[in-house]
Amino acid sequence: MGLAFAAMWSSAFTSARVIVEYAPPLTALALRFLLSGLIGVAIALALGQSARLSKKQWLGVLIFGVCQNGLYLGLNFVAMQTVQASLAAIIASTMPLLVAVAGWLIFGTKVRPLGMLGLFAGLIGVCLIMGARLQIGADLFGIALCVVGVISLTIATLAVLGASSGGNVLMIVGLQMLVGSLVLWVPALALETWDVTWTWQLIVAFSYTTVVPGLLATVVWFLLVGRIGAVKASTFHFLNPFLGVSVAAVLLGETLGILDVVGVIIIAGGILAVQLSKQPVARP
Repeated sequence: MGLAFAAMWSSAFTSARVIVEYAPPLTALALRFLLSGLIGVAIALALGQSARLSKKQWLGVLIFGVCQNGLYLGLNFVAMQTVQASLAAIIASTMPLLVAVAGWLIFGTKVRPLGMLGLFAGLIGVCLIMGARLQIGADLFGIALCVVGVISLTIATLAVLGASSGGNVLMIVGLQMLVGSLVLWVPALALETWDVTWTWQLIVAFSYTTVVPGLLATVVWFLLVGRIGAVKASTFHFLNPFLGVSVAAVLLGETLGILDVVGVIIIAGGILAVQLSKQPVARP
């Protein structure tokens, strides 16, 4: 389940890059969430799940829907008009590091030496990649959108526990999609025009994004957290930098420099170190 989630999550950047080549980003994303949400809610109802959620669950649904589906993905879709999918994936993959920093600074969570080493390594890796990409003319505005997006994803991740507790997982996922769609339709209708170039690439990428990263990956993540806990499940995020850039390189032909490769390895190692530092210490 962990490997499946990492592969699906990482592939979303490549399919999103294809979508924004042929369709307005916010409109396409709002439509994707509308379809994913309706499919999720319909299946949940067929399985006997209820939309009667607790206040804690509803709060989690709203925060997750707005921050992840609306802000994080909305900003990333807009950014990927000018930013490569591999770079967007690398920026988003720093989320576990930001979660650890937020826990340390905001909630006073104690960070072990291994975790501090991982945070420092992650920072070095990001600086290497950013420096290399800026030298070849990467779009600063697009990068800024990705950074704001990953901060929003961090907030959503901190809220995921409240949203997933109490059952009705598929219903909760579907409702989060609908919240994201509602949030995105506002700027989509205000700022974009319906200018779509219909190609088989768009149809395949949109269908894949709607079902696999959009619905299936989210369900797998919630089930994975429920099975092994958030700390152990988050360890699989260290695969995202590798998988994100690999899929983009294979399917889109995006090139990677030596500093990109070194930076990805360092970031992945930093994420793994942070997550391993959260594991409970074995008692003799």
